[in-house]
Amino acid sequence: MNFELETLDLSAASKEKCDALIVLISSSFKPGKDVLSLLAARALKAGDLEAKPGKTLALYRPAGLACVRAVLAHAGEGSAHEVSKAVRAAVLAVKAGNVKKLVICFATLPLDAQLRAGVTAAADASYVFTTTKSKPQGRAIERVVMGVSDSSALKPVFDRAVAAVAGIEFAKEWSNRPANYATPELLAGAAHALAKLANIKCEVLGPKQVQKLGMGAFMAVAQGSEEPLRFIVLRYSGAVKSEAPTVLVGKGVTFDSGGISIKPAADMDEMKFDMSGAASVLGVFRALGEIKPAINVVGLIPACENLLDGRSIKPGDVVTSMSGQTIEILNTDAEGRLVLCDALTYAERFKPRAVVDIATLTGACVIALGGVRSGLFSVNDELAAALVSAGETSLDLCWRMPLDDDYAEGLKTNFADVANVAGRAGGAITAAKFLQRFTEKFPWAHLDIAGTAWKSGKEKGATGRPVALLLEYLLAQAK
Repeated sequence: MNFELETLDLSAASKEKCDALIVLISSSFKPGKDVLSLLAARALKAGDLEAKPGKTLALYRPAGLACVRAVLAHAGEGSAHEVSKAVRAAVLAVKAGNVKKLVICFATLPLDAQLRAGVTAAADASYVFTTTKSKPQGRAIERVVMGVSDSSALKPVFDRAVAAVAGIEFAKEWSNRPANYATPELLAGAAHALAKLANIKCEVLGPKQVQKLGMGAFMAVAQGSEEPLRFIVLRYSGAVKSEAPTVLVGKGVTFDSGGISIKPAADMDEMKFDMSGAASVLGVFRALGEIKPAINVVGLIPACENLLDGRSIKPGDVVTSMSGQTIEILNTDAEGRLVLCDALTYAERFKPRAVVDIATLTGACVIALGGVRSGLFSVNDELAAALVSAGETSLDLCWRMPLDDDYAEGLKTNFADVANVAGRAGGAITAAKFLQRFTEKFPWAHLDIAGTAWKSGKEKGATGRPVALLLEYLLAQAK
C-alpha cells in the first residue's frame, strides 16, 4: 500500500476522484460553503453523525462529490488517540468494498501527532496477512492519499510515519508467520535482507560461535530442538563511530512449547508469537533504514526454539551463563530470560549508552496490564521517563513497574547463583529482577510485551508493538 501526502481542503477533496473518501471532523470544525462542509454540518445537526470519537456516517455516491463512497468520521476533540480511533473505524467501514484509491482528508490542519496517528491507523485497519494462504487476497487498498490544508509543512512528519508503518508491518509479518515459516535460520535471513538498506550491517553467529562465547543459558534452551540456534547482530551506523549506540535486545524464541514444563494445549499455537520481541527489533531496523537518523543502534536477537527432546533441559539442571553466573532451571517454560541474559552480557562489548530488551516474557504481565500497555522495568529514571514519553507520543503505551530489591528474594537457591523463577507472586517483576543481574554495566530497561504483542480471538494476529514506541524513543535521542 502506497501513501501520498497532498494539499487538499474540503473544497478540493469534494472534486477528488477516488473509490472512497474519509473526512475527519473534530469538535473544532467550522463549516465553509463547500459541498462537503455543508454535508457534514447537516449530518451533525441532524444527529446522523454523532459527535463522539469513532462514530461514522457512510454514504454511497453522494450528490456533488466525485468519490464513489464517502465516510464522515468524528474524531472528538481531535487528539491523536481520537484521530486514530476515527480513521480505524472509517477504514473498516470501506475496506470490504472494491476500494483501491482511498483519500483521507482532515477538515482542519492536523498537528504532527494527529497525522502520524492517521497514517498508522489506516495501515493497521487495512492490514492482511497472506504469506501462508494458497489463494492470497491481500489488502484491496493500493493507494492512500492523506489530504491536509498545507502538505509542505507536514512532509517530514508524513515521511517518518510512512517509514514507521513499514517497520510495524515488517514486525507483523514475521510475528504472524507460523514457526515452520519463521525458524531461527529464516529469521536470520530476514535480518540479512535488512542489510541492503542504508547504514545497516548484519552478522549471524551459529552454534559453534555461541558455544565459544560461553552462552550456556542460551544454548540450554536451544538444545531440545533440531533447528540450530542463531545469534543475530544488526548494526545501524548513522553517526560517528565514537558515539555510543543504543542496544535493542529482542527475544527470538520462534516457538515455545514450554519444554519439559510443557504448556497447556489450548492456545499453544499462539506461541509462534514468542519471537515478537525479535520481530520488533527487525521492524525498528526496517524503519531506520528508511529514515536514516544520525544515531547508532545495535540489535541483538538470540533466536531458537524451546521444544521437548531427550536432550532438553530439565527442571533442576544448572547451567552457566556467559556472565559466569550459574542458573538453576526450576521451570523450563521460563526460557525467555535465559536467552536474554546471555544477549545482555554480549551487549557489554558495545559500551552502550542504553540497552532496552523487548520480550513476550510473562503471563503475569498480561494479568497486570492486559493488552493496553506494555510493562516497563528500569531503575534508571531518565531512561524510563524517555520510554514512557515515547509511548505516549506514539500511542504505543507502556507503564513503569516496580523493581524493589525485595522482589529478588524468591530467586535465591541452594544449588546455583540464582534460580530462573521465583513463584507466581509478582511474576513479571521477579522475571525482570532476574534480567537485572546481567545489566550492571549499562543503563537498562526491560519491556514485557506479552500482553501487547498480539491479539487473540477473532482478531488473532500480531500488533507490531512496540516498534512505534522504540522508534520514537530512538529518534528523540537523535535530536
